[in-house]
Amino acid sequence: MTESLTFVHLEEPAEIYAAFDLMKQLRTHLRDPDAFVAQIKHQHQQGYRLLAARSGSELLGLSGYRTQSNLLYGSFIYVDDLVVDSSQQRGGIGAQLLQATREIARKAGCAFFVLDTGLHMALAQRFYFRQGLLARGMHFSQQLPLP
Repeated sequence: MTESLTFVHLEEPAEIYAAFDLMKQLRTHLRDPDAFVAQIKHQHQQGYRLLAARSGSELLGLSGYRTQSNLLYGSFIYVDDLVVDSSQQRGGIGAQLLQATREIARKAGCAFFVLDTGLHMALAQRFYFRQGLLARGMHFSQQLPLP
């Protein structure tokens, strides 16, 4: 099925809404499709794009990314979200989706392509290594109490 993939950016609320169930496979804390659409629209204002891998009208994968710049990497694309439908995994869709996002970075003149994955996600780490991504550090975070 992967030979007939097309890659399109999801822009319209109805398209984003249709991606909710797939994104929920990665972001299991998501509960409300309307809140998801509102969050994606908010992230769009910050440069976030949601690239979909489709076979015909069937949504098979998503890559959520943004262009950023900092002193460490210069201009780079950061992949926030990468998910392939669980029924389609290990079929090459993730590699093609990652390559399509990488190509967007190249065309934008980005010097680096960056993403994070959880320390507990050994399968994802092996996948990223196979895709030419190297672990260059550890990402630290801390949840802050809201006022």
